[in-house]
Amino acid sequence: MKLAYSANAYMRFTVDEAIARIARLGYRGIELMADVPHAWPADTSDEQIDAIRRQLSEAGLTISNVNAFMMNKIADPRQPYWHPSWLEPDGTYRAVRAEHTVRALTMARKLGAPSITTEPGGPLEPDMEWERGLDLFVKGLNAALRHAEREGVLLLVEPEPGLLIENPWQFEQLAERIDSPAFGLNFDIGHFYCVEAPLAETVRRLKRWTRHYHIEDIPATRQHQHMIPGTGAIEFPPVVEAIRATGYDGWITVELYPYIDDPDAAGRAARAHLASLAVM
Repeated sequence: MKLAYSANAYMRFTVDEAIARIARLGYRGIELMADVPHAWPADTSDEQIDAIRRQLSEAGLTISNVNAFMMNKIADPRQPYWHPSWLEPDGTYRAVRAEHTVRALTMARKLGAPSITTEPGGPLEPDMEWERGLDLFVKGLNAALRHAEREGVLLLVEPEPGLLIENPWQFEQLAERIDSPAFGLNFDIGHFYCVEAPLAETVRRLKRWTRHYHIEDIPATRQHQHMIPGTGAIEFPPVVEAIRATGYDGWITVELYPYIDDPDAAGRAARAHLASLAVM
């Protein structure tokens, strides 16, 4: 297993600064943001992509994943990460999410990244049944997956509390309706803890789809609040052992976006705790 740090903790820094700081912390990888102020795909030129690649090479970092979940650039007043979603009633607005995803896939290919992550559908509208939401998500996701296949980049869905797909059982229902080699799961350990999924069992249950992990701690209340690993309620040793037992040898990315006031200190503490569990 290889340890990376998500640049979404560095939203107050340029992408150049985020790369340099994450490298100085000793991480092997970085999850890049397909968002402002780092690399919003529609505004990022090939010259800028080449510059990012050079910076990564000089810093000795590898891209673990491209985060196309967050869409701060749009600045929807309802919620800055979730909207526009795959479930917007307005098809034109829904297409903004789809277009962003396609652009992110192309950017990831140019960057040499293995995958991008997207939201698990989005929040259900008040009058929308879950099955209708799933239909909309499957339709949009299948179209994006065709592009992912052409680009040779994985498109990973990240279940999240409060959104259409939030637990293992719902993810399996989604997976049953998808037939694409580019489809996979971004297994967020904290998210599954929030919805009371048994973590070690869920690791085993979903291993056939898991292509990347996010890791953070969560308070004992199971409130969706990302914390530095080792400071919350998650018992990580059995989770790490379960991951290791599946044979997974890919990236585990620390995701600590609430720590924008001091992302270096948070990343340093997270790395130290995970190193004690032999996650390097």
